[in-house]
Amino acid sequence: MQSVERLVLLGTGLISGSFALALKRARLVKRVAGVGRSLENLERAVELGVIDEASTDAAQAVIGADLVLLGTPVGQMGKLMQQIGPNLSANCIVTDGGSTKQDVCALFREYLPQQLSTCVPGHPIAGSDLSGASAAQFGLYEGRRVVLTPLAEGAAPAVERVRELWQACGAIVYEMDAAQHDGIFSAVSHTPHLLSFAYMNSVLDRYNAEQCLDFAASGFRDFTRIAGSHPDMWRDIALANREAILQDLRSNVTQMTQLIELVESGDGVALTQYIQRASQARIEWGKPKKGSL
Repeated sequence: MQSVERLVLLGTGLISGSFALALKRARLVKRVAGVGRSLENLERAVELGVIDEASTDAAQAVIGADLVLLGTPVGQMGKLMQQIGPNLSANCIVTDGGSTKQDVCALFREYLPQQLSTCVPGHPIAGSDLSGASAAQFGLYEGRRVVLTPLAEGAAPAVERVRELWQACGAIVYEMDAAQHDGIFSAVSHTPHLLSFAYMNSVLDRYNAEQCLDFAASGFRDFTRIAGSHPDMWRDIALANREAILQDLRSNVTQMTQLIELVESGDGVALTQYIQRASQARIEWGKPKKGSL
């Protein structure tokens, strides 16, 4: 596979940094430039070998790049696309790691209309509650899924190039429609994060919140782990995918109402059945899939 001559990371954190490290380990990238607003984070990225050079100027950094990865919160992508557009070479592939895809596809069409044949929207499903260059790791994508949502205007060679690079990182690559992607990930990622934020805030609003947190143990830790996620990123996701998320939040309100009614009624049989349905499904989901490692 041909190496990437110059990879530019717009946003130098967990997702983009881990992508760069994996390609470096596979010897598929010759030079990596990292762009960001935090000089401290960029300096740390250089120290850790995540990037080879740092910049705070996206437009200048992409000159001569053959691959650009947008690794910022989705809300920052439009401005960055607008800045880099005039300096992108004709064959430069631009991809992203955003958790929502319909909005990113729209941003590509709005800000990079001359580059659409080499724009490849993507979503690596390997997030964490950690952020920044220090969170980047070589093996983050091994055995993980990456979803590509190619544009109708996209050229097959560009999509295949991005697919091959993700596979070189150890990822399993899928393709789907952007709207289908956003509906699925609202249910299994976006809404759970918002529910975790809501639960955490409900505890903080208690009169004895400090005492509750002092006694909290593994159950609380497991349920609230994702409540420690990046606020700006999840604000952008919630607003970008709000229609699907609102539908799922309302569905959860319906479930909570049903649960309240079961507890109020004191119907132990019905409550057991309600819990058992969820418990059994979660146990089955957690079992290794046939043919998996």
